[in-house]
Amino acid sequence: MAICAIVLVAINAVFITAVRLRDHTSSRVANALPIELTLDALRRDLKGAVGPRGFLAGDFKCGVQTMGASMGISGQAAGGSGLDFFTATGRLSDQTPWGDVEEVFYQLKTPADRNQVGMDLVRYSNPNLLSTTLASPESQTLLSHVEALDCDCYDGLEWRNFWDTSAGDTNLPTAVRVRIQLTSSDGDLARKPLPLELTVPLMMITRTNLTR
Repeated sequence: MAICAIVLVAINAVFITAVRLRDHTSSRVANALPIELTLDALRRDLKGAVGPRGFLAGDFKCGVQTMGASMGISGQAAGGSGLDFFTATGRLSDQTPWGDVEEVFYQLKTPADRNQVGMDLVRYSNPNLLSTTLASPESQTLLSHVEALDCDCYDGLEWRNFWDTSAGDTNLPTAVRVRIQLTSSDGDLARKPLPLELTVPLMMITRTNLTR
């Protein structure tokens, strides 16, 4: 009986360790999944960015107050931080019989849960670009507990924290860099996680005033 008790104690210790390791791994995977999905969505949309010309094309805006205006959303909600552009990543289905081009708007939004630390990163999309009325965008919360969202555009010489093809910038930026700063899980500022960073080069077609 003594030998059996010793064996059971050893098995119990191994079992508890395995359960803790499983819980820790599951927690890490659960926390990493929204981050991966968010970065994938940003990368996919930016790679499909459409230039400011054509029938279903629109302006590319970064860090300006007029972002989201066509969707009835104010870009001032998060201090003008975010991205608003047109992308060819729309999908056709029986429920959404629109074209492949859609307008997307990434912005930080105050969470519904007042006890939540940080803000929510939300992706707004408008697939119906031919609507004659103010669009009612679809919203998708991608990531929670976000402290800051910083977007920069590269013009070939330097990085700029603003871009607006409706007010001087005639083409898409050469590349876009997105930084997402998450809040600390335990509220300790000294242990703040490193910011997430994504840099995506854009395919650009030069737009000029010359005609043939």
